Amino acid sequence: MAPPFKVLSLTDRSADRIKAIIAEADQSIAGLRIGVKKGGCAGMSYTMEYAEAAKPGEDVVEDRGVRVFIDPKAVLFLLGTEMDFTTSKLTSQFVFNNPNQTSACGCGESVAISPVSPGQLAAQL
Repeated sequence: MAPPFKVLSLTDRSADRIKAIIAEADQSIAGLRIGVKKGGCAGMSYTMEYAEAAKPGEDVVEDRGVRVFIDPKAVLFLLGTEMDFTTSKLTSQFVFNNPNQTSACGCGESVAISPVSPGQLAAQL
């Protein structure tokens, strides 16, 4: 039997940063919730927020000791995505290496993402 596929995977850097954020939170946090929303010059942006518990219908990804809750409306946009965390002289940010992303705006705040087609989904299952 093939192992179940993950909607999202984490790099060591992103898992370490999420663990640090959760450790510094003022409230009890079960993990990080990730989604997508319409907006920005390229059409969509990623969303992240603290999650105290799973909401109905969410996929729960556990990777590298971190729990990530995926908004059900975002699953087809995020399939196969790797979440990384990068640091440069000017910025520190989470980066989504998303195979479904078709373009991004110049400012880096929004992206164009095509949902996975039924044929692509069947191939991943």
